[in-house]
Amino acid sequence: MVRFSRFEFDPQTRRVKFGGEEIHLAPRAFDLLVALLDGAPRVMSKRELHERLWPGGLVADATLAALVKQLRAALGDRDRAAPLIRTVHGVGYALEAPVLRDETSLPARTAHWLTVGRRRLSLVAGDNLIGRDDAAEIRLDDPAVSRRHARIVVSDAGACIEDLGSKNGTSIDGRRVDGDPLPLRDGMKLAFGTLLVTYRESGAGMPTVTQLAVPAR
Repeated sequence: MVRFSRFEFDPQTRRVKFGGEEIHLAPRAFDLLVALLDGAPRVMSKRELHERLWPGGLVADATLAALVKQLRAALGDRDRAAPLIRTVHGVGYALEAPVLRDETSLPARTAHWLTVGRRRLSLVAGDNLIGRDDAAEIRLDDPAVSRRHARIVVSDAGACIEDLGSKNGTSIDGRRVDGDPLPLRDGMKLAFGTLLVTYRESGAGMPTVTQLAVPAR
């Protein structure tokens, strides 16, 4: 169970309650709430939200703004002096309320990471941009890797990978990644251009010695 402000959110049943009363949310508004909860307390950029809510689609900022307005209305977020969802103009949105998670009511989270040589690069829930871009969650500073090379999406159902039109391509166990995202399994060998990486996952969590995403040399 996740609590924020006076709301209760159950990720297993996809229900949101206020004072014990269930609040109806359209599927896309629900997904937006999940994204803001996952990102809290940091500001979720418009780009992050676009890629998470409409992966691979071209959607105007006005569509995202309308969805935020819809979610605010459903949550009764009308106090401009103390908003539940804060707008950071020109950047994105943030959930202002403290988020409390009752971990005893949630299933154990599977850890996901990439191994590059001796380094382990942690994958977070949701989108993980891979490339040489400074904003990439997994930044690989290798000449064979494009700035926005690929993306791995981690969810309760597992992880999948897609190529983002990289110059040198992405492959899984020697198979080229083209078109729709492909599912990942523990131990798969990935190649971003000529850079070789191993995908790992474990229900027991990540190994103790962990190095977060830093440029590969």
